[in-house]
This record gives sequence, C-alpha cells and structure tokens, in this order.
Amino acid sequence: MAQGKSKYSKYIVTELKTEMSPESVARYAQFATRILWMDDKVVPGAFQMNCSWYFRPPAKPMGEGHRHNVPEIIGFFGSDYKNPYDLGAEIEFWLEDEKFILTRTCMIFVPAGMKHCPLILHRVDRPVFHFSTVTSGKYEILH
Repeated sequence: MAQGKSKYSKYIVTELKTEMSPESVARYAQFATRILWMDDKVVPGAFQMNCSWYFRPPAKPMGEGHRHNVPEIIGFFGSDYKNPYDLGAEIEFWLEDEKFILTRTCMIFVPAGMKHCPLILHRVDRPVFHFSTVTSGKYEILH
C-alpha cells in the first residue's frame, strides 16, 4: 500500500521534522546531515530517536557532559559495506570520567543517570552513520 492517508501511515516518517532552532540546524549542517527525527511530537506515543550522517569534524566538540532520566543507546556505524566494523573515523566519547577512542562500528548503552559526552570527532575519513535513542517521548537533558 502506498503511503498516504491510510489508517497507519502516521507511523511512517519519511522526512525530517524537528523543533530545533534555525541556528542549531545551521551549526549542525556544517559537519553532519540529520536524516530523520522521531519523538512523541512527530508520532504520538513514540520514543525519541534521531539519525544522522557525520561527514567531517565540527569546529567545536558536540554536547557537554550530561545525563538523562532514562536509558539511551548511541550508535556509530562505518560506511564501508565490505568492512562494516571499520568506523572510518576516530571519535572521542566519554562515559562518566572514562574516555573512549572509538575506531570501530559500535553501539553504546548509557544507563539512566549516567553522565556521558562530550562527543568529539577527531577524524572522519568516510561518512559515519550515527543514531541515538532514548526511551522517553522526548530528548531531555538533566542539569
């Protein structure tokens, strides 16, 4: 069945819909292409997830250390289908006070309340597919 005004078409998202400020969108577009975003505002009842392609390091590190009141899963995937575990990049990622240098495709589980980030792209040789998802209907940072 074609997407349209069917009973369940509201569950299929094929274009980017977010409430990010134009400044935030422009800053992000300098190093990445956000593909899709889903949360409770885009699809009522959905948990939050976003997907992007990183294509170069940003001028500044992304996101200071923060926490969420729900678990999060963060993924980084290399784009070489013949060697999918080679990330083709070097990413610095922090969990609490421990620094990790990521060079392989991975998923990271961040328990509720665990401090994580900053996320620093040191090198991007090939595009990296990135996603993050939290189990609540919106992406909220605890201060």
